[in-house]
Amino acid sequence: MLFDKVKAFVVQLDGASAGAEPVFSGGQAVTGRVLLELASPARVGALKLRARGRAHVHWTESRSAGSSTAYTQSYSERVEVVSHRATLLAPDTGETTTLPPGRHEFPFSFQLPPTLVTSFEGKHGSVRYCIKATLHRPWVPARRARKIFTVIEPVDINTPALLAPQAGALEKVARSWYSSRGLVSLSAKIDRKGYTPGEVIPVFAEIDNGSTRPVLPRAAVVQTQTFMARGARKQKRAVVASLAGEPVGPGRRALWQGRALRIPPVGPSILHCRVLHVDYSLKVCVDIPGTSKLLLELPLVIGTIPLHPFGSRSSSVGSHASFLLDWGLGALPERPEAPPEYSEVVADGEVAAAGQSPFPPLQDTDVSLEGPFFAYIQEFRYRPPPLYSEDPNPPSEAMRPRCMTC
Repeated sequence: MLFDKVKAFVVQLDGASAGAEPVFSGGQAVTGRVLLELASPARVGALKLRARGRAHVHWTESRSAGSSTAYTQSYSERVEVVSHRATLLAPDTGETTTLPPGRHEFPFSFQLPPTLVTSFEGKHGSVRYCIKATLHRPWVPARRARKIFTVIEPVDINTPALLAPQAGALEKVARSWYSSRGLVSLSAKIDRKGYTPGEVIPVFAEIDNGSTRPVLPRAAVVQTQTFMARGARKQKRAVVASLAGEPVGPGRRALWQGRALRIPPVGPSILHCRVLHVDYSLKVCVDIPGTSKLLLELPLVIGTIPLHPFGSRSSSVGSHASFLLDWGLGALPERPEAPPEYSEVVADGEVAAAGQSPFPPLQDTDVSLEGPFFAYIQEFRYRPPPLYSEDPNPPSEAMRPRCMTC
C-alpha cells in the first residue's frame, strides 16, 4: 500500500531555517525541493508541482423583498496573481517508474511576476500563496503536500508624493436645542504622508473653542480594509494607535506642538489590488458636548522601506521645518532621528506548522479610540512588515470610548 511505503512527503523552500521561513517579493525566484522518503520500492506514475497565488473576497448581506420575504445576497470575487505548473518526475517509457527505498529529492524553481500583492488575511477576504506537490501512483489515491509562502510587496516611502506634508482645517457651530453656542475650529498637519511601522508621527494641531462648554481633542491612526465584488463594497475599520489631548475650556485655544503618535507593527498599505485595498489615515477629531464631533482626516501610506537617513531624509526635515515656521512654532520639537529598522520593531517568531495558514484571522471588533486594538502580528525571520489582524484581547467595556471612524 502507498501509505505503508511513503514515510515522508513534504515541500521545502530554500532559505528556510528553524522556526522561520523565507519571504518573497515580486520578480524573485522561488526555489526549493520536494522530499520523498520511501520505506520500500514503489511504483510512481508522476510527481507534479503547482504554485498559486490568489486574492479572494467573499461576504453576504441580508436583503428584504417585501414585508415578509427576506433573502441573503452573496458577493464573491477572485483574482489569480500567480500560476505555475511543472512536472518533476515522469517515466520515460511506460506508465510508471519504480523508485528504490530511501530519500529522494526533486528540486524546483520558478519566477514570480514582477508585481504582486502582499499576503493578507481578513474577515471578508485574503491574499494567499502556496505550492502544492502531487504524487500519482497506480491503483492508490494521490498523495499531496502543501506549502504556504509569504509575499511582501515593497512600498517605498522615499517618493515626493509620500514625503509631502498633509494638512487640513474644519469648523463647526456648536448647537444645543436649536440655539448656537459658538464656533469650534480645528486645523491639523503632519510632516509627510508615508511612514513605516515603529516610526512616530508628530501631530501638529490647533483647536479653537468658541463654544460655552469644554471640548476634547483626540487623534488616531485608522486602518480601513475595503473588499470589492460585483460592483459592491464592504469595509472594515480598526483603530491601530490613538492619543487623547487635554480638554480645551470655553473661549480657549490649544496647540499641539508635535504630539507623538507611534505606529505599531501593522501590515503595509495595499493599494493596487482589484478586489481589496488596505488604507490608513490619521483622524483628528474634537468631541463637542451635545453636538456631533468635528472630524478631520489626513491620508497615510504605511510602507516597508524606511525613510533614507540621507537625501530624502533632509528633504523631509526641510519640509517639516517649513510648516513649523508657518505655524509660528519656530523650531523643531525634537532632534530628528532615523526611523527604526524592522529588527527593532518585529522580533523573531515562529511560523505556523506546515499545511496551515500562518495568518491569524481578523476578528469582528467595534472600533474604539481609547485602548486601541493593536494588530497581532505573525513574525518572520527576515523582518518584513507584519500581517493583518486585531488584538485578540480587546480592552474591557469600561475602557471603551465613543467610535471615531463614523
